[in-house]
Amino acid sequence: MKIIIDAFGGDNAPGAVLEGCAQAVKELGAQVILTGDEEQIRSAAREKGISLDGMEIAHAPAVIPVCEEPTQILKKYSDCSMAKGFQMLAAGEGDAFITAGSTGAMVVGATMIVKRIRGVKRAAIGTIIPNSKGHYMLLDSGANQECRPEMLRQFGVMGSVYMERIMGVKNPRVGVVNIGTEDSKGTDLQVEANKLLKNAGVNYVGNVEAREIPLGGCDVAVCDGFTGNVVLKLTEGLAKMFAGELKTMFMASLGTKIGAVLLAKQVQGFKKKLDASEVGGALLLGIRRPVIKAHGNSDGKAFKNAIRQAMLCCEHGVVEEITACLAKEGEEE
Repeated sequence: MKIIIDAFGGDNAPGAVLEGCAQAVKELGAQVILTGDEEQIRSAAREKGISLDGMEIAHAPAVIPVCEEPTQILKKYSDCSMAKGFQMLAAGEGDAFITAGSTGAMVVGATMIVKRIRGVKRAAIGTIIPNSKGHYMLLDSGANQECRPEMLRQFGVMGSVYMERIMGVKNPRVGVVNIGTEDSKGTDLQVEANKLLKNAGVNYVGNVEAREIPLGGCDVAVCDGFTGNVVLKLTEGLAKMFAGELKTMFMASLGTKIGAVLLAKQVQGFKKKLDASEVGGALLLGIRRPVIKAHGNSDGKAFKNAIRQAMLCCEHGVVEEITACLAKEGEEE
């Protein structure tokens, strides 16, 4: 199994990418192909004292800027590190691809170069987020700002497969993010998606209000990408606020500092649960091969865990299972 990784995607590339790849090779037995400028990759490895054993390099001289128009990955930046990764994935030269680069360029590149699974209307970013019962998947969390009801139905099917195969959740509960639980709530999008999901062959629990999501209201929270991204960013902000408030409380006095020592193990567990690097990235569901979007500020640990996730997706046949589920429903184009 070979995992292709964009060596120049993200704020901390290529250093953090190399650190994560080295950890994955050592700890997970991963085989890695790095895409990017070969001279710069080797130079960065020497500077950090990182061995490139277990890693191949596929030379790609350019990098697509985050601010660039996403479609330029097919034109002006067709020789960039991200495009090279997609080209290799489409050609079967690797089993999965990871990038922390431009989300827009990633969605365009995956859709146009690797292609969607037959019958899939739109690919969706599925982000794993902690809740009181473990984790849930939020999708779409940013790939499609505007959606049609049938797209949300497919998101529910794809998310259900992922949560069962990768996260080990039996019979995952799927819900539509809405402003109320009644069937009549929301815009036409939510009302119609609610109807479609009732007959989608998943464990559909109906509309779920945003306040119920972190309390374990569902295992797969389905919504359009605009709503999903707002939920995601709000959750990230609240997690940082809670962590900061907790630290302030524990440092307030001698008594609270003693309490912090006594609760150190529990606090570490809480911080680990909120740490996005533990998952490593979000799968772009609906593409013919696994594509994972790592956070732009990912460190070495996050890249290692993104590689772990990619390997699990391949081992458990997530793409194949999604393909089979959609074909069973007669969704071939």
